[in-house]
Amino acid sequence: MLQSYNLSILQWIAIGLAVFLLGFSKSGIKGIGIIIVVILAFVFGEKASTGFLLPLLIAADILAVVYYNRHTQWKYVFKLLPLMVVGVVVGAWLGNSISEIVFKRLMAVIIIVSVVLMIYNENRKTDTIPNSRLFSGTMGFLSGFTSMVGNLAGPISNIYFLAIRLPKNEFIGTAAWLFFIINLFKLPFHIFVWKTVSKETLILNSVMLPIVIVGFCIGVAIVKIISNVNYRRFILIVTALGGAIMLFR
Repeated sequence: MLQSYNLSILQWIAIGLAVFLLGFSKSGIKGIGIIIVVILAFVFGEKASTGFLLPLLIAADILAVVYYNRHTQWKYVFKLLPLMVVGVVVGAWLGNSISEIVFKRLMAVIIIVSVVLMIYNENRKTDTIPNSRLFSGTMGFLSGFTSMVGNLAGPISNIYFLAIRLPKNEFIGTAAWLFFIINLFKLPFHIFVWKTVSKETLILNSVMLPIVIVGFCIGVAIVKIISNVNYRRFILIVTALGGAIMLFR
């Protein structure tokens, strides 16, 4: 197996860690998605890593929607989803026509801008909850676009859900369904347009699936003991750390 993928022991360890963190993040430990992207980009390259990750994201999404389904706030799913679809289509078109270097820089810029916006939002001295269609539409489009070009929609969607002040479980349940739907929509683009999902990547995905499940189960146990306030702080800190790693690596 190691020889068939030409991966070193260090690379296999890195993939295992990333996949564990994927299951962990889908349990509700938001903000570590950037670290997953950074690790897999190191192993596979920026663009190829998005195709390897997508089937595992879908598998983890299934675990999340089953466990958190009762907490889903469908009105927010329907608010974000239409322009997320548009963002995915635009991202598929642009991502197939830009170089790997530009792709890498675009991912780094997206992360840093997202972190700045999240910190700004948390420090606003106001209890006003943004409900405008412009805000939800912009967040939806950017989430779809960043999801397609680098599986980096997490920081953008986090901004939205933090801004509307969804409680912890509602945050997790709503995000779970939203990204399950959008990740399924992305799959044909990765198979037929970018060609980053193949028989070989799916075989590797199947090997890593048990690690996703373990990460999810451990994450669920931890989420239960985190308060709403500390949950929001954790998201900000980990997202900022991941953005810094992506920018300076």
